[in-house]
Amino acid sequence: MLEVSGLKVRYGEVAAVKGVDLSVPRGAIVVLLGANGAGKSSTLNAIAGLVPATGDVSFEGKSISGLAAEDIVRQGLSLTPEGRRVFPSLSVADNLHLGGAAHAGGDELKRRIEAELDRFPILRERYAQKAGLLSGGEQQMLAIARSLMAAPKLLLLDEPSLGLAPLIVDKVFELILGLKGKGLTILLVEQNAGRALEIADYGYVLQTGQVVLKGPGAELAQSGLVKQAYLSE
Repeated sequence: MLEVSGLKVRYGEVAAVKGVDLSVPRGAIVVLLGANGAGKSSTLNAIAGLVPATGDVSFEGKSISGLAAEDIVRQGLSLTPEGRRVFPSLSVADNLHLGGAAHAGGDELKRRIEAELDRFPILRERYAQKAGLLSGGEQQMLAIARSLMAAPKLLLLDEPSLGLAPLIVDKVFELILGLKGKGLTILLVEQNAGRALEIADYGYVLQTGQVVLKGPGAELAQSGLVKQAYLSE
């Protein structure tokens, strides 16, 4: 579904991504692992059209390199950013409307909102509340729901468990598996390598902007490099 070839991202003199190649098959969960500063978020942001990049990104056989972020979303690719980035002064309802308004209207917009409230019952309870007053876990649910309002075929998830309590982390990973079960393809950036590899079909390890290891999730979990760097107690 997604093919990335020779992706490079620079911030001034700093090369954040140095020629990354990766593939995401339809219906799979693919994980990007790496330490802080490895280039994981920059890779996702470049795919989503949020930062300038060179190389090629193809989605469903069509190059999306150079497209504006909003046009990439219309192609069927949506990003849930690191740090959730909900609009804190707006209500849950308004955040969901903003996630879907450019892609649906009228009855279809209402249907999508109802689908997300069914998926995340806590958001129904908090529907009129300002997003900034939600707990971290509730904000993460809202951020994912807002991304899903665009009805993506491929969801980019950037650190969805970061800073959350263990019980909420469990719910996040259950949610990711549930989304896959409904046919959604997922590219996941996640520092909780152990949990990510449990659900990943395939994975890539980034170091200083380059892929240094790749393979099926189960095989990566047994890799000495991954065990030492990401799975050690």
